Amino acid sequence: MSIRTNTDSAVRSHRAETYKPGATIGDWRPEDEGFWQSTGRKVAQRNLWVSIPALMLGFVVWQVWSVTVVKLNDVGFGFSKSQLFWLTAIPGITGGTFRILYTFIGPIFGERKFTAFSTIILIAPMLWLGFALQDTGTPYWELALIAAVCGIGGANFASSMANIGFFFPKREKGSANGLNGGLGNLGVSVVQLVAPLVVTAAVLGAPAGGPQHDAKESTDIWLQNGAFLWVPLLVIMALLAWFLMNDLKVAAAPFSQQKIIFKRKHNWLMTWLYVGTFGSFIGFAAGLPLLIKNNFEAQGYQATTYAWIGPFVGALMRWAGGWLADKIGGARVTMLSFVGMAASLVVIIFALPHQGDQGSFWAFFTGFLAAFAFSGLGNGSTFRQIPVIFRDQHMREAADKGPEAQRAALQQSEMEAGAVTGFSSAIAAYGFFFIPAMFAAMTVTSALWIFICFYASCLAVCWWFYARKGAEAPS
Repeated sequence: MSIRTNTDSAVRSHRAETYKPGATIGDWRPEDEGFWQSTGRKVAQRNLWVSIPALMLGFVVWQVWSVTVVKLNDVGFGFSKSQLFWLTAIPGITGGTFRILYTFIGPIFGERKFTAFSTIILIAPMLWLGFALQDTGTPYWELALIAAVCGIGGANFASSMANIGFFFPKREKGSANGLNGGLGNLGVSVVQLVAPLVVTAAVLGAPAGGPQHDAKESTDIWLQNGAFLWVPLLVIMALLAWFLMNDLKVAAAPFSQQKIIFKRKHNWLMTWLYVGTFGSFIGFAAGLPLLIKNNFEAQGYQATTYAWIGPFVGALMRWAGGWLADKIGGARVTMLSFVGMAASLVVIIFALPHQGDQGSFWAFFTGFLAAFAFSGLGNGSTFRQIPVIFRDQHMREAADKGPEAQRAALQQSEMEAGAVTGFSSAIAAYGFFFIPAMFAAMTVTSALWIFICFYASCLAVCWWFYARKGAEAPS
């Protein structure tokens, strides 16, 4: 009896060590209700709540230029409207491109280690930006290069979302991904709300440098504070990720296994839909401050006062989209999001100033708030659709082939769903570039009509493949 007791105690001790913070976990069975209730939920929640603020800071770095450009000319830089839009758009190129890399590299090295690494390296662009902003003689090409490096912050989303999905059972994936992505997306609102506040005073003291003179407001501001503020927070979150998160062996996969997604039709279809939802969210978030400044500032409306509210609404609605998708199905919620975004953009088009008409700021702003809300719904629902589609497809193929084949099919579906989640987010991130770039290259009205036509194509794809009766992959 004593031997059995000692053995049981040793087994329990070993299991506790296996699931402690910082450990690599080999046995992970979230669909096993007993395991989930006794061990899995606690570990999954710990990883989720460390992942969220780390991801939020990635979005802060990615979006810092959307508020920085608003004040550049006021302190003496003297760039054209087109140049300012391009500075806003450039982070979208590197963000999207590095997301592709981050999608596949995280499972190779382990997501805990990669989360810590991808967070700590963001200190470099924030320091570079803070020093560059203190000299109005900094050339445009250097600022453009800094903007490109800041874009790496947006890449963290791909690895983070692919990782968190592995921790949760099917019935909770929508809510978990919605929380991670939605609260992570709040970094857009956080930087657009906090940065304008901290630049108004020397809150970081003498080490952050002296003030610049805001000629428009006839006051001193510390533009560099909007960059330097985030450096200590990045250090803290990198350390928390390293010591508190876990690597899952079930999530580990070399690129040779992950690349199968490029042969999967539903990878490309869901990427198309996610471009419509998240591409809109991040592109509108990047472009809205300058749209307010260029069209309504003369009427007394300040971009720094209003721009952060839209991304805030969209980020919160992402969680709602994931939760609602878990209840009524992801495809239905995704279709609702495209209808809502299209209608919202029609309102914005007619609210803009044109032919001497000053337009209506409040109709314009309300339209954008609605567009952000519906994009958030779609962001949550599409990321619920992906694991359901791949799980159902693989489990159908493994039906009647025995428990071992079904376990292998489930593991394969989880790996592919994680890779598709990251890849679709990478392509959608280019919306950060293309939407401000389109605003710079053509009239805002023309760009918005193009977006509406694109939403119509997304609606058709979602209905045909995922929502209609007899759809190929109901989700």
